[in-house]
Amino acid sequence: MSFPWVHVAGDTLDFEVSVPDYPATDGWTLKYYLTPRFAAPVQATIEITASGNADGTYQVQAGPATTSGWAVGAYGWSRLVEKAGARQTLTGSADQGEVQVRQNPATAAQGFDSRSHARRTLEAIEAVIEGRATRDQEEYTIGTRSLKRTPVAELLVLRDRYRREAASEDAAAQMSGGASNPRLVGVRFNNP
Repeated sequence: MSFPWVHVAGDTLDFEVSVPDYPATDGWTLKYYLTPRFAAPVQATIEITASGNADGTYQVQAGPATTSGWAVGAYGWSRLVEKAGARQTLTGSADQGEVQVRQNPATAAQGFDSRSHARRTLEAIEAVIEGRATRDQEEYTIGTRSLKRTPVAELLVLRDRYRREAASEDAAAQMSGGASNPRLVGVRFNNP
């Protein structure tokens, strides 16, 4: 398994992972680093040291007391291995990625919006499109003030883009829960 796509602050992080070229049984230690992709609030890079299993795999764990302190937002993650003064940063596609840390629902304040950026933006664009259905002017002036609206054609392009982003998030969430990719379509060919 790889690092999860989404993690809720305050939840237990616990998964097993294999690094065949650097097994725990050879004395290697695996470390994950989560680097915030946001500037505020201030959040230091998070370091998680995995424990080695007898079969050479690693157990990656962080308890609720640890993860509850993680700030909500997007993080880039990467991993490396260390052994007796040696260090190797792992650079394959399975060795880096992104995780979204979500708000702990047990500590969320009233009014907290748990929707993703893509979902919020999509809903805002759709609301503008619906509101524009009764207005036919793209630009108008009242006195010395003028207002120019985004053309409907541009809004439709943006809507489609954010629909795809929201659908990708939904698919990733379903797959992280063990479901197959809902965006794949199966085709069967029969020989006559």
